[in-house]
Amino acid sequence: MRAIMIAVVLLALGGCASTPGNINNLCSVFDQKDGWFGGWYSDAKRAERQYGVPVPVLMATIRTESGFKANARPPRKKLLGFIPWKRPSSAYGYSQALDGTWDRYRRETGRRGARRGDFADAVDFVGWYHRQSHHKNGIALDDTYNLYLAYYAGHAGYSRGTWQNNAHMKKAAGRAAAMANDYAYQMQRCGR
Repeated sequence: MRAIMIAVVLLALGGCASTPGNINNLCSVFDQKDGWFGGWYSDAKRAERQYGVPVPVLMATIRTESGFKANARPPRKKLLGFIPWKRPSSAYGYSQALDGTWDRYRRETGRRGARRGDFADAVDFVGWYHRQSHHKNGIALDDTYNLYLAYYAGHAGYSRGTWQNNAHMKKAAGRAAAMANDYAYQMQRCGR
């Protein structure tokens, strides 16, 4: 009996770190990631209440950054075209937060034990960062396009307009904004 209980706990914990199957449908993501102890929907709603950033904006940011992968990292560069080398940044986890920004988040929020590979911590980070973008850059909390630009470029980079001549950044922000719109529509349809 004890072995069965251990197997059930391990399967439940393993399911927490797995990537949802249909990441383009937010209702499906929440259905897959809601469990006995709350789940992603509860975590996202908590961040929405804390920071005022709508759930679809939070989730579209994470979807665009990591595809809902807990251990996502930027690909390594290649030395001589084939030897795995350094990564271009320290971005990691669901939110793809950089080491320094993550450390600042933990200090300023008092969430010292927060981990980038934990969804609840990552969605809270995204809400916190977008709220910072609102305060520092005057971006509306439901303006996914500009929130994502500030997330990608950093607050100072956004202020300087570094994104204005960067087609890649603008395309990523457009994808995030479209995804947030889709997610908002999907949430209405499934009653979340």
